[in-house]
Amino acid sequence: MANVYTVSQVNAYIKNMFVQDYALSRISIKGEVSNCKYHSLGHIYFTLKDGKGALSAVMFARQRMGLSFRLEEGQQVIVTGTVDVYERDGKYQLYAKEIALDGVGDLFLRFEKLRDELEEMGMFAREYKQPIPKYACSVGIVTAPTGAAIRDIMNIASRRNPYVQLVLYPALVQGEKAKYSIAEGIEALDKLGLDVLIVGRGGGSIEDLWAFNEEMVARAIFDCETPVISAVGHETDVTIADYVADLRAPTPSAAAELAVFDYIQFQQDMSGYGNALCSKMDRMLWQRKNRLERYALKLKLKDPAYQLNEKRQRLAELEKCMERAIGGKLMSRKHNLALLAEKLEGLSPLKRISKGFGLITGGDGRRIVTVSQVKPGDKVEIRIRDGKILAQVQGLMED
Repeated sequence: MANVYTVSQVNAYIKNMFVQDYALSRISIKGEVSNCKYHSLGHIYFTLKDGKGALSAVMFARQRMGLSFRLEEGQQVIVTGTVDVYERDGKYQLYAKEIALDGVGDLFLRFEKLRDELEEMGMFAREYKQPIPKYACSVGIVTAPTGAAIRDIMNIASRRNPYVQLVLYPALVQGEKAKYSIAEGIEALDKLGLDVLIVGRGGGSIEDLWAFNEEMVARAIFDCETPVISAVGHETDVTIADYVADLRAPTPSAAAELAVFDYIQFQQDMSGYGNALCSKMDRMLWQRKNRLERYALKLKLKDPAYQLNEKRQRLAELEKCMERAIGGKLMSRKHNLALLAEKLEGLSPLKRISKGFGLITGGDGRRIVTVSQVKPGDKVEIRIRDGKILAQVQGLMED
């Protein structure tokens, strides 16, 4: 059976192979920076890539002393260092000791310098951005007369709105004189009173697109009174013109989509708006008619003659209710009075006297109900059914 090794043994073996390889101990690699991240401890982690591959890289904080610029996405650089294996993860990466900008990197530094200067001047400020007209009837285009950009713009404009007017200023978009041609084109079309301008070209390298990174072109766009859409290169290309323009389009085709409204969609929208307006008018008329009917009913209810009749009818109803209430009260009171009279009659001494009983009172007229109220010799009065008997107490006898 073959020997069995641990993961750490294999990683250590591979690391040893990398260490012994002289070519990997001091190597310079050229590529584009991506996934660049600055660690809180000062380390820089990034990926170095070209068209066919990518390599993980790291520059530790102690190596950054010799780095004269800030490493950022998209820079073309030459990295010198050592390719080694990180044993724990079993991954190899480039440990950078020196990083220098490549030729294109010099252009990138110029780009960053001008971008920062113009931003400090306020030329990128949102307050200066003009809105792009939603329904432009005339569109000016500053681009090469034979490039793919103008063909794409014309095709899309014709498809979206064949009635829109396109005005082309044939400009140089590459080379030393391109910046003058582009700036002159913007100034010339701005004087025509068009609705919107498209300034741009098709894709290319950073050198090909450099005319749109010139300060002269940026100032021409900033000073333009007509709203400007920049459309330079592909979606990933960013130029100074994009920052200054009122709106950035990722491609010339997208710029045409933004500048030229869809006429068929416009007709459908207008038809929809008309139908919605008619429906709203019908609804409003119905609401007004109902409101008028309600007002007429309210007015009728507020009519003095109607109110008087209502009050009379209400008064008659209240009168009947009062009569019924009074009658009921009288009947109730009569019934209660009869009950009380009957009860009073049952308690009357006279009634008891008529049945053979007598009422004895003292000389002071108080009723005598117990022998303790009199003494021998007191005079008393006995009231019976047919008169009074005057008597004198001879003696007392208690039960």
